Amino acid sequence: MTPPSVPPIIVWFRDDLRLSDHPALHAAATSGAPVLGLHVLDDSVGRPPGAATRWWLAQSLRALGTAIAARGGSLVLRRGPAARVIPELARESGARAVYWNGIAQAPHQAVESQLEATLAKLGVDSQTFPGDLLVPPSAIRTKEGRGLRVFTPFWRRVLSLGDPAKPLPAPKQLRPAPKIAGDVLESWRLEPGKPDWAGGLRETWTPGEASAQERLRDFLRHTAGAYVGDRDRPDREGTSGLSPHLRFGELSARQIWHAARFAAEEDPALGPGIEKFLSELGWREFCRHLLHDHPDLGSENLQANFDGFPWRRDVRALAAWQRGRTGYPIVDAGLRELWHTGVMHNRVRMVVASFLVKHLLIDWREGEAWFWDTLVDADAGSNPANWQWVAGCGADAAPYFRVFNPQLQGERFDPDGTYVRRWVPELKEMPAKLIHRPWQATPIELASAGITLGKTYPHPIIDHARGRERALAAYAKIRKG
Repeated sequence: MTPPSVPPIIVWFRDDLRLSDHPALHAAATSGAPVLGLHVLDDSVGRPPGAATRWWLAQSLRALGTAIAARGGSLVLRRGPAARVIPELARESGARAVYWNGIAQAPHQAVESQLEATLAKLGVDSQTFPGDLLVPPSAIRTKEGRGLRVFTPFWRRVLSLGDPAKPLPAPKQLRPAPKIAGDVLESWRLEPGKPDWAGGLRETWTPGEASAQERLRDFLRHTAGAYVGDRDRPDREGTSGLSPHLRFGELSARQIWHAARFAAEEDPALGPGIEKFLSELGWREFCRHLLHDHPDLGSENLQANFDGFPWRRDVRALAAWQRGRTGYPIVDAGLRELWHTGVMHNRVRMVVASFLVKHLLIDWREGEAWFWDTLVDADAGSNPANWQWVAGCGADAAPYFRVFNPQLQGERFDPDGTYVRRWVPELKEMPAKLIHRPWQATPIELASAGITLGKTYPHPIIDHARGRERALAAYAKIRKG
């Protein structure tokens, strides 16, 4: 095609599917040049997305394309290695520059370096902007130049740097670039066909920037005040629900930071909840910094002494765990919530993960892989870092002797059984005093609740005391080693 009289700037959208606080888009839009939006599906870089995140990506790209079109621009979809696809599009469109927001992860940085070199040979400018983190990893280092591996001092260092830069506004209008052919989103087959297992995801979520911003506003208005206590209660709507929106960059970390700070200033009573909420944002930041320093976070123990841990291979137990058929109601409720909605309550995630790696002695990587495929918020930093934390082999890890008792966790954080009744409906008639320990119910109590253990609901696949004892023995072996 004939290059346009004013060469466009390509804006490469990655895990930042938004228009507001998008530094690369802001710079391109304010330059006065035509803007050509681009998203590249490149499964060769980093971990290929799981099934749930592929579903979310499809919805988010539709929302982004609509938002860009409303401002006069367009979003081109291409599939293939980004280091090849983007220079090809630059030649095809006659672009004078390519802008993108950097991702502080080794595989992505390698592609960025390769892309910069290729574009330079073509005479095409390239610019990288910070848009993913509150602070760059280079700003939080030890005297020896290493990243921090304990959260509390890490977060203190982040806070000591003061507020991050204020978010940038979304461009009101984009100067259109000449039409460029791209892939049809449906050709990428990001969404399930037959069977269509995504009905629960559609019921639960509306991906996209507008929904993300609305959810943030609702959280700060209605939920943040009780966040300190309610965040641990799966039977209440006590969390923000922002994690998948943050995962795909429909909101930036600094947008959340500034909105939360402003809400606390407007209503000081929100202060404790906001501080706790921001520390959770800080944990996401911590995990991203860990991933920057340890690109193999998803496959290798951070603590090398765990390399000899005696994990058990138990296909039947793993399948029972995945299906939510362990016989422990809080565990089963969490795994069924995950399958239906693509998320799991954070407190329950810890209980579920602890059960797999400690009660069942199944390698944390098995659980991490299941979460990677089924979570809509599966994040390359947070997912493995959290699993390693629970297993005791990660940074700032939970002590090896911390073995959650699923029954007590359920009774403490779901005292009336509301959460369990929702996700394990076969137990809905069980009285609250027994719903987290149906195996202790009398035959009459089971019959009145319509339960036949071993048929309508399983017996526990392992006794808690035995599982705990076995876990402690296994951990003791590696300590001696």
